[in-house]
Formats: sequence, structure tokens, C-alpha cells
Amino acid sequence: MRKLKLVLGCLAALSIALPAPASLAALSKEERSKYFITVLTGPSSGIYFPIGGAFSSFIGSLGYKTSATATGATAENINALNTGQGEMAIAMSDAVIQAVESFGAYEGKPKATNLRAMMGLWPNVCQIVTTEKTGIKSFADLKGKRIGVGAPNSGVELNARMMFEAHGMTYKDVKVDYLNYGEAIDQMKNGLVDAAFVTSGLGNATIRELGVTEKVAFVPVEGEGLKKLIEKYPFYIETTIPAAVYGAAKDTTTAAVMNIMLVDVKLPDEVVVDLLENIYSPAGLAAIGASHATAKKEITTDTALRGIVGTSVPFHNGAVKYYKGKGALK
Repeated sequence: MRKLKLVLGCLAALSIALPAPASLAALSKEERSKYFITVLTGPSSGIYFPIGGAFSSFIGSLGYKTSATATGATAENINALNTGQGEMAIAMSDAVIQAVESFGAYEGKPKATNLRAMMGLWPNVCQIVTTEKTGIKSFADLKGKRIGVGAPNSGVELNARMMFEAHGMTYKDVKVDYLNYGEAIDQMKNGLVDAAFVTSGLGNATIRELGVTEKVAFVPVEGEGLKKLIEKYPFYIETTIPAAVYGAAKDTTTAAVMNIMLVDVKLPDEVVVDLLENIYSPAGLAAIGASHATAKKEITTDTALRGIVGTSVPFHNGAVKYYKGKGALK
């Protein structure tokens, strides 16, 4: 797999605050009512669903016709948006880069030319969840175990492949189940799966649910494995799963990758400008932040460009106009 073309690490501590000059030209409610905006989210068990739903609800309050659609998350969202089956979509930046450049999971497929970035969202933390009774304490301990790696070619499954590679392992070293993490965790409760890859914001509801009946533990991504992962795929950063989030015995070192909001290239510039102007208003941030603690913490004017600047994912022209108008892009 070839090296990514990154000018800046897309998850480096890039934080560009948006100054607040006079508002850019806004659309009237009558003008907004002419547009239907479908927001592609994720499965109802994950974090994409409530946050995507909050975006849709807020956009609807502005006068747009809108709906939020539950999906299989990143991979399905990329394909749907690229083929005109939605106007906005949440996706992990690593998968978007692969789709735009046509490599990795998208090797041999036409480049995704209809995808445009609108804003950075929140880091998706790679949480390899298990239970204390399995005895799994390291990545190497996964050998021979039954592992839920995500639906085939999903964002979660792409992360799993990269992590196995970074640790000098392949799927042949384990018993793979191509289950989304909600299904995998259900199977963990039944003793049919030993560990599951969950790439999500912290505080994932399915992991919390598992913790009601089991003592949750996490497989660390650390040391040489983490170093090799970041060297080859620089959109990853090192992060920590605090013990307190799920009641685990200790903090766990792992990796994270940024989620971004994509929009259809055909969405008019003035609509994207209007959406961003309102989303980054106090009312917009409050409405979206109320959907989930991660949204409240991570979706801010300071993180608007995180996960996009320096990557091969192009901004929508309307987003460029907005960020230039705010002085955040040159």
C-alpha cells in the first residue's frame, strides 16, 4: 500500500480558531426550503447516529427539508454520497483518503470524485474491547482468538487490518468474524467472540452495555506496534482510553483517527456557507453538542479544519469561501 500524500499529519494537534467578523451572507428560510438535505449517519448502536441526527434536526430548524438516515457508517456513507444518495455524511478520514486516492480498500476502484469535506468532527478512538475473563492483555494475545473485526471494508474493519499489519500479524492468526461492533459485542455476551474492534467516540453505548454484565478490558495498541502504525499511516495519533469512561481497571493506550463531515460536490456553495455559518453559531454548537458528550467536547470552532487540512481530501468550494471569510484558511 503506497504512502499517503500528507503535508501535515491530519490528526496533528491542529487547532485553528475561527475569528468572528460580521456574518457571511445567509439564506432566507424561503430559500432554504428549496433544498432537501439527507444526513447519512451510522448504525443506531453507535455514536454517528445521535450526532448525525442532531445535525439533521438543527438543519431542519433553519428551514431546510432534511432527514437523518441510519447506515452501516463510513464505507456505506462514502459509497452512497459518491453516487448521489445523500447530501451530507459522517466518515472516518482514513477511509475517505483511500476512496479519494483509490488505494487500500479502494484499490482498483474509480476515485471518489463527488466527495467534499465540510468540517472536522471528533476523533474516532480505536477501542479493542474484551473482558477480563478472556485473559487477553496484549495485541499478541489475540492470536487464536475469535475476533469481531467489523463489517467487510467498513471503517472499523480497515482500522483492524492496519493494526494487524502494524503488529506483524494477519487475519490468518485469529478466527475472524466480520460483524459490526454491535453484533460482535452481542456475541461477546454469549461467549462466542473474545474481542471486538470498536472504532468510535469514547463512551460508546454498546461497550457501556457490555460493562453492565462483564468487567470490560481493552487491548492496548502501544510500543512498536503503535509506532509502525503511525509511521505508515500518519492520519493516526496516539491517545488514551481513560479507565473511568467504562469502569476499566486501568487507562489503555491506543490510536485514533478523525471523523469529518462530507458533503456532495453538487451542493451549492451558498448552502454550504449558510450551513457552516449556522452550525458554528452558539445555537448550532449547543444543539449538536446536546446529542452526545463527545460532540459537546470535540465539535468546536477550534477543531473545524482538523483531519482535513494537509490531506488529499478536497474542501467543498463553499467551505473554502466560509473558512477564508473567517480568516482560518489563506
